[in-house]
Amino acid sequence: MDAATNRITRILEAFQRGELGLDQAVDAVSSETRLDVRVDHDREDRTGVPELVWAEGKSDSQLLEAVGSLWKGSGRALVSRVTPEQATILAAEFPRGRWHEGPRLFVISEQPVRSLPGRIAVACAGTSDSRVAEEAAVTAEFLGLTVDRVYDVGVAGIHRLLGERDRLADAGVVIAVAGMEGAMPSVLAGLVPGLVIAVPTSVGYGLHLDGVTPFLAMLNSCAPGVLVTNVDNGLGAGVAAAKLHRHYSSLGGRDS
Repeated sequence: MDAATNRITRILEAFQRGELGLDQAVDAVSSETRLDVRVDHDREDRTGVPELVWAEGKSDSQLLEAVGSLWKGSGRALVSRVTPEQATILAAEFPRGRWHEGPRLFVISEQPVRSLPGRIAVACAGTSDSRVAEEAAVTAEFLGLTVDRVYDVGVAGIHRLLGERDRLADAGVVIAVAGMEGAMPSVLAGLVPGLVIAVPTSVGYGLHLDGVTPFLAMLNSCAPGVLVTNVDNGLGAGVAAAKLHRHYSSLGGRDS
């Protein structure tokens, strides 16, 4: 039971006890059930990327209203930062949707999306970073990209990264996801021709500061041209890669 439902229950109990009149109870329930959800259906036409739903902090009714509006409009929706409880509610309402537990994404994709040319790679330093890497990969796939996943190739065992160099060099964009000291994106940017989008994660010890350490390291990369997202923002990296490819293809770029 979410917070809004709890408040409505208390209002009805107060009415039952005679503490609220009928008009007061109706007004109070109306206030609690007012969704104030305004979905931006024109966003994809303006920006190339549809509105994506952030689940955290939304009541169940707000979440279902937002997702339902997108689904009715396009047959597609991507919901981020979904709790297991919210995933159960969404799955009951949208049985064709898919819950990606690791990256906490719920994806409804009943209508085909126009595939973008080329291919990106999503690389992560360690398996602890894979939840953020998967958020980036699933988001990019939802937006029409072909994704090559190259996981557990951190610089602590640099032979693993070097062994995947050809795969990574063939990608137009490499999303590099790393925690700890965040060194992998700098190394990658010195090895591959494609754009490196670095995603710091909140994986690390002590004064790692929940991702601030790799964030600052990535911002200060000695390899020029590395772009950096906020901490744990795999979704932002996936969107950035899709927008880049969409714009590049519109200019007649090559299919790789």
